Amino acid sequence: MTLQVEVLRDLATRVLSEERLRHTLGVADWAEVLARRHGLDPLKARCAGLVHDLAKEIPLNSQLRYARRWNLLKYPEDEQSPYVLHGPVAAYWLEHYYGLDDAEIVAAVANHTLGRPGMGPLEMLIYSADLTEPDRDFPEVDFLRQSLYDNLEKGTLVCVKHTLKYLEQSKRPIHPLTQLTFDDLQRRQNIGIRSQNA
Repeated sequence: MTLQVEVLRDLATRVLSEERLRHTLGVADWAEVLARRHGLDPLKARCAGLVHDLAKEIPLNSQLRYARRWNLLKYPEDEQSPYVLHGPVAAYWLEHYYGLDDAEIVAAVANHTLGRPGMGPLEMLIYSADLTEPDRDFPEVDFLRQSLYDNLEKGTLVCVKHTLKYLEQSKRPIHPLTQLTFDDLQRRQNIGIRSQNA
């Protein structure tokens, strides 16, 4: 399937509530800005932004049912906190039922909620754009946006760190994949610092 922004925007418009669509368009806009800034494909970034939350408003019991059927459950926490499943469910549906054959976009949609170790640039971009899109308004959001604009990998690390801190402070469970994502990005930054000092 060739990437067509209008087709994917129409799909999001048909599937999502007005409030969720507004968030989605904000993510797509910000993702395109970040992609241009960091030399990534702006079309892919916009398309991934448009479809990242397609499964968000499916009832949680249905998301869980789809995840079981499509073998998407990887951790016990996936069943305990099914709100983390909308990314993998949307990605599977887009690839297997809608015919989206762009592996980078599919991965970005699948991993935009929890992240994963070894994230590629588009995955980092959508993960971070989702947290920092223009309608988001919380303390530190401007700092997160500037960090992302300056350096995608370091900015994503700051975004994951912010998420871990938020979960800890609100006494919500931390999914092991988010912790592994943080550890991986931290290691990548440390390797970069060491190689610069070598």
